[in-house]
Amino acid sequence: MITPTLNDRVRRVNVLAFSISLWAVAMGACALAQTYGWLLLARLGLGAVTATAGPAIASLTGDFFPAAERGKIYGYILSGELLGAGIGFVVSGTVAATVSWRAAFAVLALPAAGLALAIWRALPEPARGAQTRREHAPARPLGAARRAIESRDINPVPGRVLHRDPGELTVRQAIGYVLRIPTNRWLIAAGAVGYFFFAGMRTFALVFVRGHLALGQSTATALLFLAGIGALAGVLVSGRLADKLIQRSRINARVLVGAVSYLAAAALLAPALLLTTVPVALPLLMAAGAALSAPNPPIDAARLDIMPAGLWGRAEGIRTMLRQSAQASAPLLFGLVADLLGGAGAGRSQQYIPPATTRALQETFLIMLVPIALTGLTLLGARRRYAADVATAIASERSLKSAADESPPRQPPQRRRRRARGSAASPARTAG
Repeated sequence: MITPTLNDRVRRVNVLAFSISLWAVAMGACALAQTYGWLLLARLGLGAVTATAGPAIASLTGDFFPAAERGKIYGYILSGELLGAGIGFVVSGTVAATVSWRAAFAVLALPAAGLALAIWRALPEPARGAQTRREHAPARPLGAARRAIESRDINPVPGRVLHRDPGELTVRQAIGYVLRIPTNRWLIAAGAVGYFFFAGMRTFALVFVRGHLALGQSTATALLFLAGIGALAGVLVSGRLADKLIQRSRINARVLVGAVSYLAAAALLAPALLLTTVPVALPLLMAAGAALSAPNPPIDAARLDIMPAGLWGRAEGIRTMLRQSAQASAPLLFGLVADLLGGAGAGRSQQYIPPATTRALQETFLIMLVPIALTGLTLLGARRRYAADVATAIASERSLKSAADESPPRQPPQRRRRRARGSAASPARTAG
């Protein structure tokens, strides 16, 4: 929680640039590893550093872009993640095959170092809560969701309006406040379930497709690439759709789009996993990939809506820890379930995929679809609390702004020191 706390107190651009720099250093350490222990420690450090960028990105997104556009903006951000992961996989795999595995790490570290420098030098630091203040300015109307909330007299939740500067909260107090918001708890859990399933399926999808559809390595890879195109389309469309629905006064559109997307993913993937003909399975896989990735942009934007700006970094830090834990455990748990179902060796790369392995993976994927469907149903219920939680965030921002306006302006430390020195010197000058 150190980095998320820093994101709420210091320049986030510097934190983001430093995180990317550490990522480049960790990749370089992997390239230079001389022993397995060295490589293991470097990979552990790489995983830790990867998690530090999320809170800075979330906080900066909230202050760079108005609430009405954040679903679309998160679509761009997540599509960049998907494209970057795909390009990195292809580039590193090609370099490892043609040069060496050390060069594969090094070739990814170099652009990261350049990106860190570019962010540090060119990206401006926005004022905290800048978009929130603009939305409440008399000369500028509120965002659509907030305007609808006020027009319908939706009241904030008693006892949860924040009257204290979020920067003064301890880590424990901040975590307690963030987790007291019901919608936030459900959104965090929903995101963790989605990333858990995506990480587990990604690990074993190639083995399953080869065995289930009787395809070669290159053909199965091409089919999964097309499913990835569907996932890219999903993140680009869902955020925009939620933003447009909000403009039409559907206050809870972001939660609703996430819920429907999860339910659609379960409904589309189930038959896609059972079909054995490529022309029929491929459209379903592409549509399922789109539905599985679609909840993320609106859900990410919704988390900013229900949280005071001064807690964006720490709230995202909590979410990132749970997301990373879910992603890290997914391959192990998917593989364990597949082994229990009779598919020992499901993760091995083989020329021939035994029918038992294919069947075990199929059953594992179908079992893991149950949490996806339950998450969609849970979000359908959670959408009813969303408006009140947004109203509470609005009330907290106003309370903090009123307290800041009423408090006397503090003098900069340097000016106070100069006056103190002047006061100490004046008796001497008088005496002279």
